[in-house]
Amino acid sequence: MSKPSQFSLLTQRRFAPFFWVQFLGAFNDNLFKTALMVILAFEAASWTSMSASTVTNLIPGLFILPYVVFSATAGQIADKFEKAGLSRLVKWLEVAIMLMAGLGWMTHTLWLLIAAVVGMGMHSTLFGPVKYAYLPQQLKPEELMGGNGVIEMGTFVGILLGQVLGAVLVAYKGIGIELVAGATVAVAVIGLLASYRIPLTPAPAPDLRINWNPVTETLRNIGHSAKNRTVFLSMLGNSWFWFYGALILAQFPVYAKDYLHGDHSVFVLLLTVFSLGVGTGSLLCEKLSGHKVEIGLVPFGSIGLSLFGVDLYFASQGYLNTEAVAWLGFLAQAGALRILFDVVMIGVFGGFFIVPLFALIQIRCEAAHLSRTIAGMNILNALFMVAATGVAIALLGQGFTIPELFLTTAILNAVVAVYIFSLVPEFLMRFLAWMLIHTIHRVKTIDADRIPESGPAVLVCNHVSYVDAIVIGAASPRPIRFVMDHRIFKMPLLGWIFRTAKAIPIAPAKEDPWLMEKAFVDIAQALHEGDLVCIFPEGRLTTTGEMNEFKGGITKIVERSKVPVIPMALRGLWGHLLSRSQDNVFERAFRKGWRSSLALAVGQPVAADHVTPELLRAQVAELRGDWK
Repeated sequence: MSKPSQFSLLTQRRFAPFFWVQFLGAFNDNLFKTALMVILAFEAASWTSMSASTVTNLIPGLFILPYVVFSATAGQIADKFEKAGLSRLVKWLEVAIMLMAGLGWMTHTLWLLIAAVVGMGMHSTLFGPVKYAYLPQQLKPEELMGGNGVIEMGTFVGILLGQVLGAVLVAYKGIGIELVAGATVAVAVIGLLASYRIPLTPAPAPDLRINWNPVTETLRNIGHSAKNRTVFLSMLGNSWFWFYGALILAQFPVYAKDYLHGDHSVFVLLLTVFSLGVGTGSLLCEKLSGHKVEIGLVPFGSIGLSLFGVDLYFASQGYLNTEAVAWLGFLAQAGALRILFDVVMIGVFGGFFIVPLFALIQIRCEAAHLSRTIAGMNILNALFMVAATGVAIALLGQGFTIPELFLTTAILNAVVAVYIFSLVPEFLMRFLAWMLIHTIHRVKTIDADRIPESGPAVLVCNHVSYVDAIVIGAASPRPIRFVMDHRIFKMPLLGWIFRTAKAIPIAPAKEDPWLMEKAFVDIAQALHEGDLVCIFPEGRLTTTGEMNEFKGGITKIVERSKVPVIPMALRGLWGHLLSRSQDNVFERAFRKGWRSSLALAVGQPVAADHVTPELLRAQVAELRGDWK
């Protein structure tokens, strides 16, 4: 029986009211902020003596400031108090803030609007941990992924619609400010009404003693996250994206007005194509990753962020129009489509960058500490976004133009990416594997869900070519420790990839008995630590396309480590340029062709007590079938 769609949750009370509360909160935040940034970018002189670029960079920084100070405290509050009541309290706070902002709009009082910016930042800070704590209490484990996906989709749509509507309403001739004031109060009231439909959700830790010192609690959260190196560096990568995005987006109002000579509609156009780009990239991640967490997309996304950020600088330099234009007039200008293409591609590659990072944090973090890790990441995100505001103001104060700011950010992104990927080479290794599998070959996986998502296991597979391990590694949802002939480690590119992947070198006993024994010790240690280990029991590449006899090493492994063994079979690699086929190299190249088909079939796990080389060979042969 097929499982119900994740969107069916939108018809259920345990999910739908909470979804709409979250959606309307994100929508209202962005409607208000965008309207304020637009009015100050285009009519700054009538509101303040500060420059438009300073104010438009200051507002996002003030909004995010409460995240820095109060995220750790908000996480404790979310654990201590019942979630439905806390949601209603937060929505009452939103109504009060929007009424204050309405007074600021109607009286032309900027400091009231700035105070409302900080207030909405506090509102979002308080509600953020509730979102992550509510879903596990109301949804079944098998519904969590779908529920989180719908929430994130709703947040993205709410942000986009809020930004667009805020820019459109405030620009409405004669009554724009009144429309914004009324709309923000109305949306807050609708969110409050929705919050009264959220079902009772008991506090998981009602006796928790809250540490009201935000400094010590923040340090405790980040310190705990730092214990897991891969997770912490992924959090830093995640935060860097928010730095990049905050710095770029904050420039759009002034960029549209002073550099593109456009009106409000040109700013809305830039905002829309960027948001659609991020959404497109995020949705493409699932297809490009083969429905698993594929961190090889992270370097791919980083390359695109830098490449199109640099091109946005050059495209801006080539834009020569000096007459005021609306969005249709802008589209007719020479160079306009190139600018829009760069903006949308920055969004697309941003999606490639951020989605796998967030998923990696979720799967690599200890389940018992995921909430604290997310809280630590929110704090880092906020710090990076505040830093983006400071960097933008400082560079613009030094005489940088906005296109030069785009160029500087793109170059910084390349430097940060190289640094992070040097600390965690797994990202780059997975990227190279992903590129190989998605450019040269088309790989189909059969029953890949039989590879366990956690815990130790030994994978056994037929050995056809020098890229077998790359194909298997790219298809696996988690890292694999491959046991490989020590001579492969001396090959130029493949050797570097396998060393980076912590492959285990092995040699025949007659050639190097010490290295062979060390390999078995390393295998036992890897399995003890809960890793996946893959071996090729034939011990050498096939020279005929047929499977060789399986050696007895697998028996020695399961005698030491009582773990399941999972048979797998590669199909379609025989005749590959890196196989040992004796056919002419050019004939092999043309026979396989570009984007040739491969398959990896995964069998049922075999208990350690039933493992024999003969049984495993028979199962692998059956999985492979006649397709070599």
